[in-house]
Amino acid sequence: MKISVLGAGAWGTALAIQAAEAGHEVSLWGRDAAAIEQMRASRRNAAYLPDSELPAALGLSADRDACIAHAAEGLTIVATPMSGLRETLAALPSTQRVLWLCKGFEAGTGRLGHEIARELQPCMRVGILSGPSFAQEVAAGRPTALVAASEDADLAQAAVDAFHGERLRVYTSSDPVGVEVGGAVKNVMAIAVGICDGLSAAAPDAPGLNARAALITRGLAEMLRLGLALGAKAETFMGLSGLGDLVLTATGDLSRNRRVGLMLAQGLALPQILQQLGHVAEGVYSAPTVLARARAAGIEMPITEGMVALLEGRLRVGEAVERLMSRDSRAE
Repeated sequence: MKISVLGAGAWGTALAIQAAEAGHEVSLWGRDAAAIEQMRASRRNAAYLPDSELPAALGLSADRDACIAHAAEGLTIVATPMSGLRETLAALPSTQRVLWLCKGFEAGTGRLGHEIARELQPCMRVGILSGPSFAQEVAAGRPTALVAASEDADLAQAAVDAFHGERLRVYTSSDPVGVEVGGAVKNVMAIAVGICDGLSAAAPDAPGLNARAALITRGLAEMLRLGLALGAKAETFMGLSGLGDLVLTATGDLSRNRRVGLMLAQGLALPQILQQLGHVAEGVYSAPTVLARARAAGIEMPITEGMVALLEGRLRVGEAVERLMSRDSRAE
């Protein structure tokens, strides 16, 4: 299969490596021509995946139009951040088969990926590839399971054909709404769990593992509540893109969103944290939009609300935890 990956960050590069090693004809595009030339010479993505060698068969390109044309009859993977999805979809021919990797709501409009696609490319065959996965582990060939979600069953199957193998398992779903909501909300919850764990490491009377378990469980409840309000299927949130991705992102030390929470617990300011990360932590940007969508749907998301107040500087870390733990008792 001819596969084009638009976006040479960690996740796009990792999937491109796996597809090339599986024998597909893969072209990886990056907007920085100098960086692409360096990757071509060193066979490494030094900025994002310095420890992973790029297969000799993996093509590298700074020409987006050429990369798009490469997969005209194959599969196009959009591996940009959420902020780049709209512009990328608008640049694609409507005949292209497209899966995106980004997770979150679009800033400003509050739309999920499938909502952006319906607006821009109503006839395009689209879906999302998601699930509990760190790019470093995928690139290294460590066992990983993903879900390809689309209302187009043939497109979901194309993702299986492209990436499913001994070390990378791909399952299909017909619920892109649920998969996208799970991918967006889990990033916000990971910040909350990171704060909890960071405080626990700092003082013996701070929240501990019990509080972590409570946050993850109640975070899943918030995710489910919003998903159902937006038309998702409940069972989706018990799967890879719901509970699976939430647990990984909230507890895995490779998680950027978790690291944001850990550093907030240390007293660092958000701008300083984002500068240190050097990569996008989607939960920081999608949290206000998650809350706005929840309010528009008339549902409560107290953990999300607390994270938004904290990220916007209206609440201190200790106050956010205290507010969550002092909520009135109610039926679960």
